[in-house]
Amino acid sequence: MSRRVAVVDLGSNSTRLLIADVGADGSLIERERRSIVTRLGQEVDTSGRLADEAMERVFAVLTEYRRAIDAHRVDASIAVLTSAVRDAANGRWFTDAVRDRFGIAAHTIPGEEEARLTFLGPTSERHDPGPVAVIDIGGGSTELVCGDEEVLRFHVSTQVGVVRHTERHLHDDPPAPEQLRRLRDDVAATFADHVPNNLGVSAAVAVAGTATQSASMLGVDTLRRDDLEALLQRLAALPLEARRRVPGLDPERAPTMVAGVAILLEALAAIGLESAEASDHDILRGVALHHTAFLVPPPRFSG
Repeated sequence: MSRRVAVVDLGSNSTRLLIADVGADGSLIERERRSIVTRLGQEVDTSGRLADEAMERVFAVLTEYRRAIDAHRVDASIAVLTSAVRDAANGRWFTDAVRDRFGIAAHTIPGEEEARLTFLGPTSERHDPGPVAVIDIGGGSTELVCGDEEVLRFHVSTQVGVVRHTERHLHDDPPAPEQLRRLRDDVAATFADHVPNNLGVSAAVAVAGTATQSASMLGVDTLRRDDLEALLQRLAALPLEARRRVPGLDPERAPTMVAGVAILLEALAAIGLESAEASDHDILRGVALHHTAFLVPPPRFSG
């Protein structure tokens, strides 16, 4: 017997919805998937707070998603909130508002849990001969997770993200080469501090918008470092309005795509691989498969 589940991922760059039928045997059939760029992580890196206009953008999207959830007559609805909300002084207020306004079991999850669920999403149906790495580049954080069918071997959630690093480094339009170099140096240094030199992985899967949009622009499923380097130089040379018109790129992702491709390149370098498979099986799928763990809301404390 299956249950119909709705999962919302309130990320730092986009707000995404998955509605799926989840079987007791671990099967999953997607019924609807949506993604809208809302930039919840706007200025969190500098202000330490979720901006009012960013929260209102998310609330507007959740109103639309709530209608879709109701139309599908789901058995359970869950929201996971990640880096931007973890980092923001008003993140707890925002999580409560999502729960109370929209009737969704909303949870701000720690980086370790985000990494675990990120790994489960794309690997639930894979049978790799050796350990595989999952790269999840978000707006405020990047998760690197390595494991096999039996156990997670390594995971880290880093303060590297497309919104965070665009705001931190890319101030010109198009970005100056020196700004892009500083961004890559910053990302490389963070990964060097958090990722062991020899992970011993045999393959990598890259999930979320940077990976799927890069695959769309390149017309491939496997993202190779030389192709990504060429794509990065192409995008970085274009002003924003021209970048919005690049075939295969969602115009709403154009402002952060230069940072995204740069981060993906540095992630591949950090784990010592030349390529990664792009996949849309991500944390949404991981949460859907393990949705029962999210249905009891965490205790709420006063004071």
